[in-house]
This record gives sequence, C-alpha cells and structure tokens, in this order.
Amino acid sequence: MAKDAPIQFKGTSLKIIQTQLRTTDLATLHAALGELTGNSPDFFENELAVLDFSLAEPLTASPDWPAICDLLRGSGLHAIATRGLPEELAGTALAAGLPAVSADALGRSTARPKTAETPPPAPAPEPAPIIAPPAPEPAPRTITLDKPLRSGQRFYAKGSDLIVTAMISAGAEVIADGNIHIYAPLRGRALAGASGDKTARIFTTCLEAELVSVAGIYRTFEAGVPAELARQPATVGLTEEGGESRLTVAALALR
Repeated sequence: MAKDAPIQFKGTSLKIIQTQLRTTDLATLHAALGELTGNSPDFFENELAVLDFSLAEPLTASPDWPAICDLLRGSGLHAIATRGLPEELAGTALAAGLPAVSADALGRSTARPKTAETPPPAPAPEPAPIIAPPAPEPAPRTITLDKPLRSGQRFYAKGSDLIVTAMISAGAEVIADGNIHIYAPLRGRALAGASGDKTARIFTTCLEAELVSVAGIYRTFEAGVPAELARQPATVGLTEEGGESRLTVAALALR
C-alpha cells in the first residue's frame, strides 16, 4: 500500500479497561460509580472500555445504551464494545454503536497473516549464535504518600502501587492501579486495582474505613467496621468462589 494512500490500516496496542457490569439499571450504576469515583469527571482520563456482562444478573429487555455510555463518559471512561450479552441485547447494543467482542479479542495479536510465498532456497549453515543474558525486568513502580490526607482530598497512584505512611481521614480517598499499603489509620476510602487488576490488595495497620474496593468490587462500612476488625491490622483482596470474584476483608497478623 502506498504511503500516501487515503486510507491505511496499522496494528496498535491500546490500553482497554474491561469494565464488569452486573446490571443495566441507570440508578444502580450511577450510585455505584459515585461510590467508586466520587463522580470525578477525569477519574479515568479518557480511557477506553469494553462493557463485560458475563457475570450480570438477568438484564432489562431494553437497556438505555446511550444513557449508560453518557454515565461512564461522565467519569472519563469511553465505552467502545460489549461482551457477554445475550443475542437480542447484543443486537440493541450494536445498533447503539457498541459491537460485541469475544474474550479472546481483548488479548488478540495485531500481527497480520502472511501471504503464501515461494519457499526461499535453504540458507547456508550459520555459526552458533551467542546468547546474551536476559535483561533484568524493571522494578514495579511505587509511589509514597507521607502526608495526611484530609476530608475531601483524593490521591491517585496511576499505574503503580501506593505506600501511605500518614492517616487517611474520613471523607478522604486513596486510589491505586496496584496494591495499597497503609501504615497508619485508614478512616476514609481505599480503592486498589483501579484499572481492573484482580490480584491487587489493600493492607492497613488500622482499619476504620468507610469503603474498600479491589478491581471495582467494593464493600462499605456504613454501620462501622465489624468489631473483630475495627482498629486492627487487616488485608483486603478478592477470592474466587464458583467462578465469581468476592471481596474478602480479613485480620492481618503482624507478629
């Protein structure tokens, strides 16, 4: 294809967030999104998303797809496709500009298939290659927050783990795409695995949280943290039960 052709196709590697939704009810989604993002318009910084309904409960017959897209766009997340929908709902989503993709498509290679060619002549024997030692993998990024976070303040460690050595006040929020370690009282909100990492965890030496979340699955403590965990070291993570991810909050032994 000529370099100056009016249209060209090239493979790319894009970061796409797999957003698991269990319902298409707007009120429920609005409330959950508010809990997770604080309705911040730039929370996701214009990132792309595939709406995954593979774990959804029975859905309404006629979801309002434009309204769902507008709701997500309000937090900076742009829906581009769906997966896991029954056939009839996949058709209505497609009509709204959301094509269906398979699970394999999210990790599909962008390499183009080679056309058949005449086999080249056998090459002459080459000397044994010199194998260089593998380059060391870069250490994962970690951001440290050493100042108290006041009510109404938010701190986001994008693409990294977060270490906190000061108190997170009630009404404050810490977010990380990786793990969160808090060596101080956690009285506000902590959201780990914000980009969908289900292996992320939260560690704190003093659990007094209002909300904890891992990969979008959250738990609130409106009635207070359970007595056996209140003001104690604790860890928060996801466990798989029957093919479904569940949030687990457990005591953390430091001795």
